[in-house]
Amino acid sequence: MTNRKRIIIMGAAGRDFHNFNVHFRDNPEYEVILFTAAQIPNIAQRQYPPSLAGKLYPGGIPIEPEENLASLIKLHAIDEVVFSYSDVSHEYVMHKASLVNAAGAQFTLLSPKQTMIKSKRTVIAVCAVRTGSGKSPASRRVCEILKGMRKKVVVIRHPMPYGDLSRQRLQRFASYDDLKKHDCTIEEIEEYEPHLEQHTIVYAGVDYAAILTEAEKEADIIVWDGGNNDTPFYVPDIHITLADPHRPGHEISYYPGETNLLLADIVVISKEDTAKPENISLVKGHAKQSNPNAIIVDAALPVTVENPDRIQGKRVLIIEDGPTLTHGGMAFGAGTLAAERYGAKEIIDPRPYAIGSIAETFEKHPHIGGLLPAMGYGHSQMEELSETIHRVPCDTVIIGTPIDLRKLISIDKPTDRVRYNLQEISTPTLKELLETRLR
Repeated sequence: MTNRKRIIIMGAAGRDFHNFNVHFRDNPEYEVILFTAAQIPNIAQRQYPPSLAGKLYPGGIPIEPEENLASLIKLHAIDEVVFSYSDVSHEYVMHKASLVNAAGAQFTLLSPKQTMIKSKRTVIAVCAVRTGSGKSPASRRVCEILKGMRKKVVVIRHPMPYGDLSRQRLQRFASYDDLKKHDCTIEEIEEYEPHLEQHTIVYAGVDYAAILTEAEKEADIIVWDGGNNDTPFYVPDIHITLADPHRPGHEISYYPGETNLLLADIVVISKEDTAKPENISLVKGHAKQSNPNAIIVDAALPVTVENPDRIQGKRVLIIEDGPTLTHGGMAFGAGTLAAERYGAKEIIDPRPYAIGSIAETFEKHPHIGGLLPAMGYGHSQMEELSETIHRVPCDTVIIGTPIDLRKLISIDKPTDRVRYNLQEISTPTLKELLETRLR
């Protein structure tokens, strides 16, 4: 025990905890000294609790800000740093590797094989090369197809444990009341609510071995609904990867999105209805070159709104999905496409009216420009989002998020909600491919 290798796990409240649980928790060869936290607000200065950390860590494990990484390596005489979060460029990863090496530690990436759990049920994994590629609509489309085949389907969603980790160990969502019961953030509800609208049960949490055991009790098929561009937590029988032609080249330049591209059985190129033909061709070429055995499915992600008259000729504030704009790096989303399609007169820039953490988000991510990211990683941030909306002088608020924000925050202006669903526009379709492979 005295010769245990001293470890730091770099994370963002998700993959890091899973890597710990399956690879380090009960392993006497390692001593995880701490986690570091990045990407997500307000997740540092917490603790991975003893109830989850296991018998080797009776006092739990601290979570420290990543900006202190170099000094933490030296202070704790760290042997190895394990990088465990997603949706970052290859260059970003190597900058972190250089910092870790310079501070005196080994830099490590665990492989999917080291961290995937084998299920008793069939697993279909839906992943992506970047966050905001259309992964969630694709997951819903897969569930729709499977239910049409009379399969009992349960979704297991990539983790987003931003609250009390002990209470969030294993969560089951079967109704909107469960979202309230678990005190979900906007980011969590964006992923869970659309599945609930389709009457699909969703599991999530922290301990994905325990989650799998429960989900297997009520499913014929488990759909892994991945987060960001992370690899699956479970061994997939069918691996579907979404690629985004609005960000051509990212499919081969982001971690671990390129891994998902290389592992895919099916590559779905989404948003082809709004992308440039040359960008579609570039993404398709990269997919064929990187993974010639994968089947490519062309798909559209058309947007619709409740009332086009609320947009045409109006001064609009556009609210887009938060993670897609922030670490996803997108400069527009479904709300922007709706404003263009339905003839908005002017897009009002929210930056002069932003307050608190919303203003800080604009400072940290200047590429966002005149769009409002739906940030809601806690009640105070949700209140700041609502106040920012209140302060913006506009005729209509376009809600381009996957959920109806009006259920969660007060919006004192006319609104129009955008919806978008995946539609295959080539053959074989996802339906044909799944029916064939599941026989």
